[in-house]
Amino acid sequence: MTVCSLIVFANRVDEVTAVRYKKLFLWAAALLLCFSAAALAEETDPAYVENNWNFVEKSMDVSHGIPEDAAGVLERIRLRGRLRVATEPYFPPQEFIDPSKTGQDQYVGPDMELARLIARRMGVELEIVPMEFSRVLIVVADGDCDLAISALAYTPSRAVMAELSKGYYYSGATVSSGLLIRRDDRNEITRIEDLSNRVIVAQSGSLQESQTAENVLAYKEFRRVSAMPEVYGAVQEGTADAAIVDVETALAYIENHPRCGLTLVEGVQFDLEKQFEGDRIAGRKGEIQLMYFVNGVIDEVLESGQYMAWYDEYERLAAELESKQP
Repeated sequence: MTVCSLIVFANRVDEVTAVRYKKLFLWAAALLLCFSAAALAEETDPAYVENNWNFVEKSMDVSHGIPEDAAGVLERIRLRGRLRVATEPYFPPQEFIDPSKTGQDQYVGPDMELARLIARRMGVELEIVPMEFSRVLIVVADGDCDLAISALAYTPSRAVMAELSKGYYYSGATVSSGLLIRRDDRNEITRIEDLSNRVIVAQSGSLQESQTAENVLAYKEFRRVSAMPEVYGAVQEGTADAAIVDVETALAYIENHPRCGLTLVEGVQFDLEKQFEGDRIAGRKGEIQLMYFVNGVIDEVLESGQYMAWYDEYERLAAELESKQP
């Protein structure tokens, strides 16, 4: 019913109640116009937006902390005085545990330093919440944590489930996943088709899990495990025959564990499209203002080279700690 028809209807009501109905309908019509104008303004001139690939590319100035017009999760972080970050701390060098430290200090790596810097720029305390990788996006979606910082790669399904930041870590080479097997099986497993009667494994919730589902069409069993050490252990111990893994991380693992008996199958590789490269930070879907703030901190560490300085530092520490393991 339009504003005009509301007024016409009011004029037709009997004389005793005409004034009362006119006021009621005119008030309702005014509210309708206000809501319509607000909705139109929001639709045509949004303050915070995703890009065409459903991740957040733009950023805000973070030098003055959380802005006064903060809303949603960003406002709640300010009121609470604490930023809660979900991570799976078993993916060196990005995030891992330093056994020489305790409490919140034990969570180290360039991703954890980035989390600490985001909290400092917000002017709040940081709480790192360790968990299985498969849960980091779930707790953000449920509102139990504010951000997930855990070497997250872009996938279309993640972009639907969460707000993703711009990329902050790029290896410098094409981002690829490969096929990890035991060296003893390198003559028997030379291509994807050789997995038809084999057990394969991937980390639950990872990009590699998605790539396995998309590219490995025949297998005996597809197992999901919660952490990357379990992936390597399953192939080493023979409870799985192969795993789809991040090439860069797998090569580092093999180098640091020369007696692990693992290798990558030559010529089997899954590349990520250029626009989707880079590790991302995830926030709750719809919390685009929060991701603008996060991107402002990412801009800072990329322009200064600070993230790569952290990466080099913790890569050395992770290698040192792994060399001491039996």
